[in-house]
Amino acid sequence: MHNFNYQRPANVADAVKALGGAGDGKIIAGGMTLVPTLKQRLAAPSDLVDLGGIADLKGIKAEGDGLIIGAMTKHVEVATSSLVKSTIPALAQLAELIGDRQVRNRGTIGGSLANNDPAADYPSAVLALGATIRTNKREIAADAYFQGLFDTALEEGEIITAVHFPKPEKAAYQKFAQPASRFALIGVFVAKTKGGVRVAVTGGGNGVFRAKDIEAALTANFTPQAAKTVKINPGDLNGDLHGTPEYRAALVSTLAARAVAAC
Repeated sequence: MHNFNYQRPANVADAVKALGGAGDGKIIAGGMTLVPTLKQRLAAPSDLVDLGGIADLKGIKAEGDGLIIGAMTKHVEVATSSLVKSTIPALAQLAELIGDRQVRNRGTIGGSLANNDPAADYPSAVLALGATIRTNKREIAADAYFQGLFDTALEEGEIITAVHFPKPEKAAYQKFAQPASRFALIGVFVAKTKGGVRVAVTGGGNGVFRAKDIEAALTANFTPQAAKTVKINPGDLNGDLHGTPEYRAALVSTLAARAVAAC
């Protein structure tokens, strides 16, 4: 691991200042991706800016009929929150399925969304629920936030502060996990919202995406059978030693059907 300067600011303004003053500064939240990257010498930042000391970035609270979850809120806190369970139970269920116990006790929702791993769980919930990512500069709608493989709408020096989740009418998440990493080989989040049915898929492509054909089928008939009969184009999906594009395509429809049944 390379040498670096370690900074632990007490507020967001100081964090932004620390990043701006660094030659090549990186934010560290839970460290679930960054720390292994540093150990493998795949990154050599001049500074690490630790957000763990910023109290304003932590916590879960109600806002209107939805939820605000601070960026530094850990997965285990979302999974066990009585407020999340009563407002958006599917979100608590998703958090419980992330990684293993160690990951859930260190990883944060803001870190997951900033990293935007193409097989991460949270992006599917954010996209399917039509959530809004709040930063130190602005608010970003989910449909505009995710921009591809490890790519987001975040600008230089922009820090996620919280995520606003509107309460859906119905929602559920189903995941087929890769056994070793516990990332999603395919994960499907189905939400029936005030604006219509939204279905988000993670693990299949170069980033989370909406399954528009399944959305259309469920808008016409919100049943498991309607979702299961939709044929997903495997040409749009990834293939690797864990599963071919065709296998992933079949999983999308199957898991979407299971999610509808679980709503």
